[in-house]
Amino acid sequence: QVQLVESGGGLVQPGMALLLSCASSVNIFEFNSMGWYRQAPGKQRELVAKITVGGTTSYTDSVKGRFTISRDGTTKMAYLQMTELKPEDTAVYYCNAKILRDEYWGQGTQVTVSS
Repeated sequence: QVQLVESGGGLVQPGMALLLSCASSVNIFEFNSMGWYRQAPGKQRELVAKITVGGTTSYTDSVKGRFTISRDGTTKMAYLQMTELKPEDTAVYYCNAKILRDEYWGQGTQVTVSS
């Protein structure tokens, strides 16, 4: 059974950095892709960053140059390094993994950017 567990959220000031982690219960290279989504209050969940099994990464425009997605197959972990955080980055961040038509989600971790 696939389980994803996020950690690393918190309250930070604008301009600071956070590292989000996602621990997988299975070999992450079984996934076609892994991604980080976020959902702010009153808004739809949006894809922030994605990494394919081949290592290709993609980002939503608002985080390009500030966020970096990565993974470590040895530890079965995925990461989202977030820098230069802005108040508009405030949201619950979710780890996501896809295997063909199946999709898995973590429970989410809150990121709040506020002075």
